[in-house]
Amino acid sequence: MNHTAQPRLNYQQQSPELVNKLVELSMAITRSGDIEQRLSHLVDIRASQLNGCAFCLDMHVKEAKLHGERELRLYHVAIWRESPLFTAKERAALAFTEALTQIAPGGISDELYAEMREQFSEKELATLTFRVMTINAWNRANVAFRTTPGAADKAFGLDKAELF
Repeated sequence: MNHTAQPRLNYQQQSPELVNKLVELSMAITRSGDIEQRLSHLVDIRASQLNGCAFCLDMHVKEAKLHGERELRLYHVAIWRESPLFTAKERAALAFTEALTQIAPGGISDELYAEMREQFSEKELATLTFRVMTINAWNRANVAFRTTPGAADKAFGLDKAELF
């Protein structure tokens, strides 16, 4: 990967109607209240790590910090299996995020699904699935067009996170 890669195009300017629909979906998922904000940030961060999406990883780490997430937990998302900092519910959601982001030939295992059912209601599980689907969509657009990390900080108020 070229570390000095320049953005390819501004997909938001080229397809504003489609971007607005994805924004609407993202906002509807958040407004549902089915998934706690703290957990949503962890899911967005983990999927963005797996997908190599610099823009989204940068954005969601800053959002999490602005919403009170502890920095050490942010550092530990990549090593969540070894870290003692995550709850059973968070661990299940992170495992599910990984499985849904990188779908194995056999799909989601019965064991993981059973673990998810122990931690989440059917409604929460459905909403979490849409959360993972949506962050993956954002990741794919930003990876494809090499959106510059931090490019939207002022627009989204993320400069207040003071992570430089």
